[in-house]
Amino acid sequence: MRNRSLRFSRFAAIALLTICTVAAGAGASLPFARWQRVSQTPILSPQGTGWESAGVFNPAVFFYDGKYVMLYRAQDAHGTSRLGYAESEDGVHFVRDPEPVLSPEAEYEKDGGVEDPRLQRFGDTFYLTYTGYNKKDAQLCLATSRDLRHWERLGVILPAHKGNWNVGWTKSGAIVPEKIDGKYWMYWLGTAADKTDQMGLSYSTDLTHWTEATSAPVLPRRAGKFDARVVEPGPAPIITRDGIVLIYNGADEKLVYRTGVAVFDLRDPRTLLARSENAVFGPELEWEKTGQVSNVVFVEGMVEKGGRYLFYYGGADKYVGVAEAKINGAASSRHLERERKKKDANLNIRHYNDFPVPSFRVWILSMAGLSKRSVRPLGQAISAQSIFVAGPRPKWTRMSLLES
Repeated sequence: MRNRSLRFSRFAAIALLTICTVAAGAGASLPFARWQRVSQTPILSPQGTGWESAGVFNPAVFFYDGKYVMLYRAQDAHGTSRLGYAESEDGVHFVRDPEPVLSPEAEYEKDGGVEDPRLQRFGDTFYLTYTGYNKKDAQLCLATSRDLRHWERLGVILPAHKGNWNVGWTKSGAIVPEKIDGKYWMYWLGTAADKTDQMGLSYSTDLTHWTEATSAPVLPRRAGKFDARVVEPGPAPIITRDGIVLIYNGADEKLVYRTGVAVFDLRDPRTLLARSENAVFGPELEWEKTGQVSNVVFVEGMVEKGGRYLFYYGGADKYVGVAEAKINGAASSRHLERERKKKDANLNIRHYNDFPVPSFRVWILSMAGLSKRSVRPLGQAISAQSIFVAGPRPKWTRMSLLES
């Protein structure tokens, strides 16, 4: 009886501490603050009469070797796409190479081209996901490089017209920057049976052979919202203490493209924790509204540097623009981890997962006021009464709240 009383007292004390921690976390937020445009004019525009004369858009950007390196989609007058290369000292003013670094050569690229690059790096190797388009099918492809200029193709990694729910093309591979549960994870775009484009998820042990992780879209469309028609991954996700933060591109029923944010569970990338109720960025300027495809801002590049995030986007499938947002508190994963360790040390407690509670698992609801069975929009608060859900599990889970 005394042991039971001691266990209950300890449980009650920790629960009280947890409520205080969650309440304090209500002021926490996404790793970036409000977005704003760095430039009111495009930072890259079509030029000449050759391979980049019709449009330059949808860039991937990486800070490498002391400079910002951009790979961007360039389109000629016939609609064939190639990838151009540009460098910048400040992340805004770029100098382009005269020739593309990746042009259509493989059968799955011929006539249509190589499109919409996204970058990730593991060790000394850069991994480029891109769309190979041959005028018949668009398929998600992979290439590797050590210097961002010279690329080795690894082929199609997600074939079109295959998958658990995908019945059409595959595109837009955003690879999570860290292994989770011993696997690499990638969010991507597929086409559902209702002809809407939605987001899928796959995992791999070698980055070349991928297995679909869900039987339905991991981030489905929402009728009546800014992402009612298209839900497409943006740049590679950000890993924070609170989860996997994925910027995505959504299109409504009128195919106006805007930007949203989704947060997935750091322990299980299939589990959606929260997503934007409203878009965080959208077409406003004339060159974002008028081009090859009207009313489009499409984010594909992101760099964290100098106390801010830079977000690179295509405007109306013709131009490249850049927006910025200040780092919102401790934004980098390394900084967040240091802050967590300091906070835990100051409280002189162990991580919640270390506490054995034989008959309960305490679900401390994450960023958006979640329950075990529901996902609410980012920024909705929760009450202390809704924090605990009893369950026959032996561990604790701790997360904190987000504001949009």
